[in-house]
Amino acid sequence: MEYVYAALMLHRLGKEVNEDSMKKIVEAAGAKPDNTKIKALVTALGEVNIDEALKTAMAAPVAAPAAPAAAGGATKTPAAKEEKKEEEGKAQEEALSGLSSLFG
Repeated sequence: MEYVYAALMLHRLGKEVNEDSMKKIVEAAGAKPDNTKIKALVTALGEVNIDEALKTAMAAPVAAPAAPAAAGGATKTPAAKEEKKEEEGKAQEEALSGLSSLFG
């Protein structure tokens, strides 16, 4: 995710989104850059109009927040835990598919 943030920051500042600038931002943030991920993202963004992608993302409806946990501190059964994991997995897949639409 830090790579996407770095790309957005560079774009917002009017700088070129390239491998060197992305690497510098990730390093400045205190993380170790992964050159493979940086190269893949820069390549994918080469074909994307970031302004249009952001406008489209801003117009998309936001998912409703999750319901609060049940009161009383009841322990969950293994089936309930598995169901929650599946729901989280589906939510994560939906979020990733929305993110991938931003970048090609």
